[in-house]
Amino acid sequence: MIGKYTEALLMENQENFLVSAENVATVLYSHPLEHALLVLSKVGYAKIPVLDFEDHLVGLISLANIIDKMMGLTGFDTSLLDGLTVADVMEVNVSSIHPNGELEDLLHLLVNGSFLPVVDEENIFQGIVTRKELLKSVNHLVHELEKRYVVTPKEDAIKIS
Repeated sequence: MIGKYTEALLMENQENFLVSAENVATVLYSHPLEHALLVLSKVGYAKIPVLDFEDHLVGLISLANIIDKMMGLTGFDTSLLDGLTVADVMEVNVSSIHPNGELEDLLHLLVNGSFLPVVDEENIFQGIVTRKELLKSVNHLVHELEKRYVVTPKEDAIKIS
């Protein structure tokens, strides 16, 4: 459980947590795999959300997913992508969070990824929360905690030397 004062300091920046869907590069699951490679190359991200035609989150696609499919016996072969769609290589059953999800869940889920998709109750893609924005809040916390609060160790706490 996150303490109420710690959470309050972390959440002071919460209006910057969400990068809205209209500002996030995405692809449709039906797009050709070459299109996803182009999008990923142009935006400079290693991984982006995959949506269906109704903006439901259906997975994630990464450069690694695509490059794995391009590996031939003698090196990279882009012809191996012919006829493949994003759905053929995307990651499915990915973690996501709701807009009003718990901070503790968000922290746990962002440990293993650079971003976390945000979806509503119908799984409609709302945007992403990035580890970068959350780390900005952690930075704010560690700089502000002792300026705003008197912090005293409990008797049974480990002593800092």
